Amino acid sequence: MSKLNILLITSDQQHWNTLGQFNPENQTPALDRLAAQGRTFTRAYCPNPTCTPTRSSMITGKYPSQHGAYSLGTKLPESEGAMGEILSEAGYRTALVGKAHFQPLQSTDEYPSLEAYPTLQDLDFWADFEGPFYGFDHIELARNHTDEAHVGQHYALWMEEKGLSNWRDYFLQPTGNVEAQRRKWLIPEQYHYNAWIAERSKALISQYHDAAEPFFLWASFFDPHPKYLVPEPWDTMYDPDEITVPSITPGEHDSSPPHLQLTQQPDPDYYAWQEPNGAGCHGFHSHLHDRDELAQDIACYYGMVSCMDKYIGAIVDHLDKLGLAENTLVVFTSDHGHYFGQHGLIAKGAFHYDDGIRVPMIARLPGRIPAGQRSHNLQSLVDYAPTFLDYCGLSVPEDMTGIAQQAIWQGDESDARAHVIIENRHQPTTLHLKTFINDRYKLTLYYQRDYGEIYDLQNDPGEVNNLWADAALRAELTEAFLRAEMQKEEPLTPERLSQPHKSAAMYLKSCNMRHWQINFDPAANRYELFDLALDAERSRNLWDDPAQRGKRAEMAQALLFSRWGLEPLWMPRIAGA
Repeated sequence: MSKLNILLITSDQQHWNTLGQFNPENQTPALDRLAAQGRTFTRAYCPNPTCTPTRSSMITGKYPSQHGAYSLGTKLPESEGAMGEILSEAGYRTALVGKAHFQPLQSTDEYPSLEAYPTLQDLDFWADFEGPFYGFDHIELARNHTDEAHVGQHYALWMEEKGLSNWRDYFLQPTGNVEAQRRKWLIPEQYHYNAWIAERSKALISQYHDAAEPFFLWASFFDPHPKYLVPEPWDTMYDPDEITVPSITPGEHDSSPPHLQLTQQPDPDYYAWQEPNGAGCHGFHSHLHDRDELAQDIACYYGMVSCMDKYIGAIVDHLDKLGLAENTLVVFTSDHGHYFGQHGLIAKGAFHYDDGIRVPMIARLPGRIPAGQRSHNLQSLVDYAPTFLDYCGLSVPEDMTGIAQQAIWQGDESDARAHVIIENRHQPTTLHLKTFINDRYKLTLYYQRDYGEIYDLQNDPGEVNNLWADAALRAELTEAFLRAEMQKEEPLTPERLSQPHKSAAMYLKSCNMRHWQINFDPAANRYELFDLALDAERSRNLWDDPAQRGKRAEMAQALLFSRWGLEPLWMPRIAGA
């Protein structure tokens, strides 16, 4: 093959520190071997700490506010271009095996979803449908995490083909016959979806190799997303008594936003965050837990990671045995992080600590990506689509706002990212936050709220001391955030502006609040600040006036919030996931 292949391998909801190379309590020999052959990125972040928005960003090269899948329970509009379409036009075979989650579990006439009931369990439909789907000409999907009743699609067909006619005995009611399972999943390992993803991924690699066709294959694993459940012997691989159990630092939430403080109450009231066009808020419940039970959960979570690692290794080993290593870019990451006691939190939610938004990441391409190295440069999963296209020698569309990282992955760090942005519009109006991270600091702003979070990641890597009260630092970071937001704009053609999830207003560059006005000219990188009560003609720009430093910061935040508020709400959240 003369063209470069791409093998993308992802896990789901995997904490960044669950690779053996960083954490001796967790064994991941296959991923450690991949890291030794490639480069590990220690500061990789997702563009959103939930599945649908981040996965959509990975294939579109856009932020959730731009591609339209702004939260769980929404869908990626079919009108959005995906990198698979560009690769297909260039002669590539494109395939996804495992979890897609570009669409919600419910479907309506206005917002149809192939990943919804009853279609996802219509096995006759899936026996005849393998794509196309968002740029993938071949798909083999499932939607369940562990023994969830959402089981169906191609995974259920595969179990039947393998002779597991009683597969319903291993899944929850009403689809299956199981009432409850905890930590030990009774399904034999050979029928676990890890085995399915590995077997089918290897088969496709062989098929493309034999036909001498270049390929982009996404092997998309479901684990270690809870619930905590894994077949034997992995369920007892780790001793809970030998595992470090993270815990809250006393008093750390005293200066936290209210929704974080409520997590530490036994019966918190989150009514203020509910709304008619929304759905359930992930993580908005009590996070109080029993330490010993959590230790057992972590042991199971580690077992899920190690089991998955075995099958990741099987895919990579198969690729290498076919002689494709030198001509295949292999990338491993996760769609978002996970909490297992850090900051007193469990699982996920609108909490932007690194545990929830930072992800493991390894890239391998012999001869081009340095082997056995670690990079501490900032990375974002929104960059994957433009980076993959760049590696394949294809033009990156103008409307992809991610930044191609080929040079950085290969060791030239002169033009590395100066910042990353994480978006989280978990509810249409009541829960809308974004985070800005640069080399040292993290700033999280909450739409139209007077609270927020600032952490010094160099001196406080555990993110315990919220520096929000430091007005000067908050002003400096807010202005940097505003500039970063301006830099990630996409060009909007008349055709795109006709789409319901697009609006020129979302890129507002001027804001009036009372008698003050802020303007920004991106071409000249020039800001203006006017006091219209004293200067109606706008003849005196006060932006650089030291006496107006506080007003300058206030107006920068006002312009940020104005832009966020104008991001189109083109669809409600029609499901929780």
